[in-house]
Amino acid sequence: MNIDYNHPIPLHIQLKDLIEQQIAEGVYSEQIPSERQFMEKFNVSRSTVREAISLLVREGILEKRHGKGTFVSLKPIQDWLGHLSSTTEVIRGMGMKPGAKLITHYKTTPDPYIQGLTGFREAYFIKRVRFADDIPIGVERHYYPVEIGQKLVKYDLDNATLYDLVQNELGIQFAEADQSISCGPLLEEDREYLGIPSGACVMTVRRVIKNEAGRIIELETAFYRSDMYTFKVNLSRKFG
Repeated sequence: MNIDYNHPIPLHIQLKDLIEQQIAEGVYSEQIPSERQFMEKFNVSRSTVREAISLLVREGILEKRHGKGTFVSLKPIQDWLGHLSSTTEVIRGMGMKPGAKLITHYKTTPDPYIQGLTGFREAYFIKRVRFADDIPIGVERHYYPVEIGQKLVKYDLDNATLYDLVQNELGIQFAEADQSISCGPLLEEDREYLGIPSGACVMTVRRVIKNEAGRIIELETAFYRSDMYTFKVNLSRKFG
């Protein structure tokens, strides 16, 4: 894992992504290395390290403890509600091997509902089945602007993380996303991929992702086996 000093992506973003990947893979599970250790390992400045760590702290992946250092605060699946994670990161965080299989891709005119959410009059559609330890756990449907989708399908989408391709290969940085999670039936045309009984409910996740300029980069609607996921949210009640 190295920093590409000639890549258009800023160094602190590259370092952030590397640290985040190592957290997802379990390399860092408690306290992370010091600023100086990162400086020496990746041959970057202190300011680059601090910017990368600050981004991870703001996203809730790391937390600073006064007088002790910086620690991993992201817990695999329980914190997915508040973090823009790829499915690959989530599966790795569960201690399982991620996988994918491309089902289809094509340029399309989205239905009025998709157009209303994204503003895409034309879009590029990509559908994949996702695996955890070779078990099919979900079907993901992605809509991209045509120029982005046409670039993505030039890569091996059976062995790639779409988020990584968009950010690291295409140089488009995700900034925020609107996400909704609900429960409902799986589309009949996708039932064969998950092998679940007819009428069984699945978890439906819809994400609209924007770049730093506020432009919509992706709409994802995904259907996951509900028996593979649990969510934990810490709540408090303030009096006064």
